[in-house]
Amino acid sequence: MSGHSAPIPMISTARGPLRGTAHVPGDKSISHRALILGALAVGHTRITGLLEGEDVLDTGRAMRAFGAEVVRDDDGTWHVHGVGVGGFAEPAQVVDCGNSGTGVRLIMGAMATSPITATFTGDASLNSRPMARVTDPLALFGARAVGRAGGRLPMTIIGAADPVPVRYAVPVPSAQVKSAILLAGLNAPGETVVIEAEATRDHTERMLAGFGAEIVTRPTDEGHEIALTGRPELRPQTIAVPRDPSSAAFPVCAALIVPGSDVLVPGIGLNATRAGLFDTLREMGADLTFETMRDEGGEPVADLRARFSPDLKGVEVPPERAASMIDEYPVLSVVAAFAEGPTAMRGVGELRVKESDRIAAMADGLRAAGVEVEDGPDWWVVHGRGAGGVPGGAQAASRLDHRIAMSLLVLGLASRAPMRVDDGAPIATSFPVFEPLMTGLGACIRRAEG
Repeated sequence: MSGHSAPIPMISTARGPLRGTAHVPGDKSISHRALILGALAVGHTRITGLLEGEDVLDTGRAMRAFGAEVVRDDDGTWHVHGVGVGGFAEPAQVVDCGNSGTGVRLIMGAMATSPITATFTGDASLNSRPMARVTDPLALFGARAVGRAGGRLPMTIIGAADPVPVRYAVPVPSAQVKSAILLAGLNAPGETVVIEAEATRDHTERMLAGFGAEIVTRPTDEGHEIALTGRPELRPQTIAVPRDPSSAAFPVCAALIVPGSDVLVPGIGLNATRAGLFDTLREMGADLTFETMRDEGGEPVADLRARFSPDLKGVEVPPERAASMIDEYPVLSVVAAFAEGPTAMRGVGELRVKESDRIAAMADGLRAAGVEVEDGPDWWVVHGRGAGGVPGGAQAASRLDHRIAMSLLVLGLASRAPMRVDDGAPIATSFPVFEPLMTGLGACIRRAEG
């Protein structure tokens, strides 16, 4: 099984240029946070543009389990009637977070400083992922965690009856860990402080401020510091979720490597903590332009146009950029395969503990397609074969990972022979319209017999 459904083998084949407008779904990171903070506010939060992938839907179901009212109108507008900070009820059943590491870690943080107990589980992929990076700092608030060996799900969190504020330096750049601590700090008295050596995506800080929390970010000698004053009364909001740059990466990268392509992706969020991929692609020589720059709901937004770029060059991706593009390295490695020369990606050990070991998964898939790859504990190098130079003609494993499946299918759109992915079912967790969106642009992506 993969995610919530049976395996779906898929095949992609080069057929012709990709052209048109790609309306990608709402931002997954912002969607998760909108539901959680809406549940922690007092009153009615209205959300438009919410990503309706399985990951986010699981977070919505979890908020209902903790006592919030979460409903969807027929027009796709979502309404959350929150219970207030510290108002979560104890779930009657195990909370199933499916495939979402973001969902489970943020929800753990949100409930860890309330005197309730909740048990979390997920699919096979999520249950294999380590949770200690979140449960260790939550223990400093007074919460307790009991799970499987190695700090894995299923896991029970016993919330702190008398939480204390925390000052915590995040050992590895992680927006999930930072956000879990900040959400826990909402129901702790005094000031909770998170220190990052490298700034990570700041959607949680932006949205907390929008909901009325007192939150301050400042540079210090220790690093990037975020200070949150606990026990606020969060005010309900109207939230328009921008389109997801991580989802946009797939039609954008496909357009760059498929001859004759010209694709417009409107309304993409361009938060500086998420835009590392686009900076890297431009350094490689990609024909990318940003049109109609604007601000929507506190987030920078633009329309992004991508055209076929036959003269891509391999680059050294700066390690300090990793936090701003950590989810996009798999599809970047596909673009790198069609560039001239090596593309080196370093300081990316976080990829080893995502939904799958993404370095190993993409290295295996690219090698099967005829591309030379070197890899180590926190780095990998893809030796590009130039435009039209990837043989393809292989089957690769998605490893229950949506981004691996989509990246390998993008590879097949420009390789000499088709690429087959053993299971595309996980794609529904983050990009449920991937298949019709890509075929609508002219891509040949189809489901195959088992």
